[in-house]
Amino acid sequence: MRPAEALTLSQLPLFPLQTVLFPGGWLPLRIFEVRYLDMIGRCHKAGAPFGVVCLSEGSEVRQIDPTASPAGDGFAKEVFHGVGTLAHIEHLERPQPGLMVIHCRGIQRFHVTRRHRLPHGLWVADVQLDEPETVVPVPDYLDHTRSALQRVLQSLQERHQDSLAQLPLQAPYQWDDSGWVANRWAELLPAPVELKQRLMTLDNPLVRLELVSDLLEKLGLDGR
Repeated sequence: MRPAEALTLSQLPLFPLQTVLFPGGWLPLRIFEVRYLDMIGRCHKAGAPFGVVCLSEGSEVRQIDPTASPAGDGFAKEVFHGVGTLAHIEHLERPQPGLMVIHCRGIQRFHVTRRHRLPHGLWVADVQLDEPETVVPVPDYLDHTRSALQRVLQSLQERHQDSLAQLPLQAPYQWDDSGWVANRWAELLPAPVELKQRLMTLDNPLVRLELVSDLLEKLGLDGR
């Protein structure tokens, strides 16, 4: 896809988080801030996605900044990375007034081309969607990385039989897709969010899986 042909979205609502959502990932969220309750409700009703971006500075919950300039809005600064992932709401509950519990799935990466914060604190952006990632089969020399992830999933399923919907790995499982295996491992790894952000932005799924395999070996988690 040439840049001129890239699909763009205007005024996409953003949800800056201290985590990285990968395409195909499963993300549970508890929503209680006013700026997000209305946004999530509208997205769910319309079946529209919102964007998840990883914070590099600031908090997920809007904070008052006691040192802010009188010319500002009085809130702490929020800075987030320019590459994020579209999130589709697959399940929504309202257990009590002023609270939503949602489960989202990562769909597709995007690059922010322009961003703007509305008066009530919600960020919106014009974004350019990345081309869907090519499926690259898991090569034989990385089969141990896939097998280790399968064992992790089996262990989680056995330990949490009564709450399978809460597991971080959800169907459909794409075991012969290097990008999918790499993404699921990257979500589970005890690694800094900055490293996860770099992995998410890599365009080559095989390179991503090789890097994840190296990390697993260093951490002694590759099962060999």
